[in-house]
Amino acid sequence: MAEEHKHLIIRAEVKNPPVDPIWATNWLEHVVKKIGMKILMGPYAKYCPVPGNAGLTAVVIIETSHCVMHVWDEGEIGEIQLDVYTCSALNPQDIFDELEQFGLQKLEYKYLNRDKGLREVTL
Repeated sequence: MAEEHKHLIIRAEVKNPPVDPIWATNWLEHVVKKIGMKILMGPYAKYCPVPGNAGLTAVVIIETSHCVMHVWDEGEIGEIQLDVYTCSALNPQDIFDELEQFGLQKLEYKYLNRDKGLREVTL
């Protein structure tokens, strides 16, 4: 079993939320490469047109776990929730930098070390 278990949970408010599934799969591929991980399956993305829940969901399975992005695009400010879990080292700033392209207005996150318990990691 891997010794590191890092889990980054992000909630971001953005001006320009992504809505195109093809674009989202390309973005996830780029992010996975940027953080030094390898794709095992996917990425996959689908847009949900249901009012009140309209938005995009994208997922990629990586050799060390997964990345999942949920986007809600209704309203003036969109919301992105991103979950990155890996059994190896992770630099959260790499992901924060990639969120800037969406017109980042607010960023909240929890960074956990899940190796033994759920200890929050401070940057």
